[in-house]
Amino acid sequence: MKDDSQASTSIWMATTETPSQSRLRESIRTDVCIIGAGIAGLTTAYLLGREGRSVVVLDDGLIGGGMTGRTTAHLTNAYDDRYVEIERLHGGEGARLTADSHTAAIYKISEVVRKEKIDCDFEWVDGFLFAATPDHVDLLQEELAAAHRAGLVGVERVARAPIGSFDTGPALRFPRQAQFHPLKYLDTVARAIIGDGGRIFGQTHATKIEGGHSVRIETSHGPVITSEVVVVATNTPVNDRVAIHTKQVPYVTYAIGVQVPKRSVPRALFWDTGDPYHYVRLQSDDQKPHDILIAGGEDHKTGQTNDGDERYGRLEEWTRERFPQMLEVEYRWSGQVMEPVDGLAFIGRNPLDDDNVFIATGDSGQGMTHGTIAGMLLTDLIQGRKNKWEDLYNPSRIRMKALPEYAAENINVAGQYADYVTAGDISSESELEPGSGAVMRSGMGKVAVYRDDAGNVHERSAVCPHLGCIVAWNSSERTWDCPCHGSRFSAEGRVYQGPANSDLPVHEN
Repeated sequence: MKDDSQASTSIWMATTETPSQSRLRESIRTDVCIIGAGIAGLTTAYLLGREGRSVVVLDDGLIGGGMTGRTTAHLTNAYDDRYVEIERLHGGEGARLTADSHTAAIYKISEVVRKEKIDCDFEWVDGFLFAATPDHVDLLQEELAAAHRAGLVGVERVARAPIGSFDTGPALRFPRQAQFHPLKYLDTVARAIIGDGGRIFGQTHATKIEGGHSVRIETSHGPVITSEVVVVATNTPVNDRVAIHTKQVPYVTYAIGVQVPKRSVPRALFWDTGDPYHYVRLQSDDQKPHDILIAGGEDHKTGQTNDGDERYGRLEEWTRERFPQMLEVEYRWSGQVMEPVDGLAFIGRNPLDDDNVFIATGDSGQGMTHGTIAGMLLTDLIQGRKNKWEDLYNPSRIRMKALPEYAAENINVAGQYADYVTAGDISSESELEPGSGAVMRSGMGKVAVYRDDAGNVHERSAVCPHLGCIVAWNSSERTWDCPCHGSRFSAEGRVYQGPANSDLPVHEN
């Protein structure tokens, strides 16, 4: 499977053949229209379909072809922003609801796997959090106490994580975590949606989304969908200009899949306390003579650095130091994580919009559980039921204790507009090697210039159509990335990740 515009391929994409869904051919009406066929969108469609609602899902690519296909697929209630921080920002009850919702999400996935008899390598495992440095050992004790206050009373401190090749030192063991193959899971969930009467359309780009008495969704090739409700589940909302995008920050994260001898690494999830932190899990294939150890980390703000190869190298070095039995690197890929300034996803009614427009965004590095929480919570809201997580994930929330983070991130965004007055990366397209791109000044404007492998030159405006930042070249993925709010475009300028919802404009000479 290969869907989005990035050059790399994840282990899930390489080991799944997801059938292409047909394009929407005519205007239709439905109860609920869901935009985005990742885990949030399809879980919502699946649960609503089970309750008898007619559902249409739109995506401009394949099922799971966006960031769901680029996860490392940890299913965990061990929160990556730590319960100490969630408690500080959201209070004790907020921390308890966070633990409750992520635990419920893991069990919901296990329930769907069982009901639908999904062969997706779902497996219950323990998770271990260990100190990245000796200075972090005290953090473990603080986190243990916070996790217990949040209701995770089964969490315990152990002398070390069960890795024979290196001594982690003290660690926290989180029981009843899980892992799975996300694209195999979604493939069967999609079939179940269709079996319940739902419809899924690929190659269908939603260009305009309007709420009101009747929702109206226009597509790039003409057909219009009308519905009672719309859910925008596109990783980051493509129907917003500002409301949500000032409250979350896009980060690129990296992952490698390395061969290790069978049974040389215990089946568990592992995380360290670094910043950015590292995370590890195992994936097996009975048809192969080795296991794949998946390690991730080395995050940075989207579009604000272009050193992906160096980060892959550091991630490989970190992994080899701790797992010296590793053999060759078989997979390398990256994805984008949306980090809310207060640590929790935004799931519910879209701020400053009509009451029948819902969003799911802000995965905070835990997209598989946040996406499943979105399906559960949005189903309740759409069906008119009260949900105890509603206020916690309310997209309109403002947490006063998160205001310093909010201010710092928006100052960072404002600083990116200085790129308008700087010189370009190159002065002439002749400086570009095949397969490379760079921003070039052209008069008062800037141009995103890409030379493909055949030597042909492609020129687009370098101005992101969302809010006008200057995009940057990502050499490891061959994409144009916006350093302000994380919009991403193919080398030729096609939008494949919001919040921008249109291509980079053609450069006018």
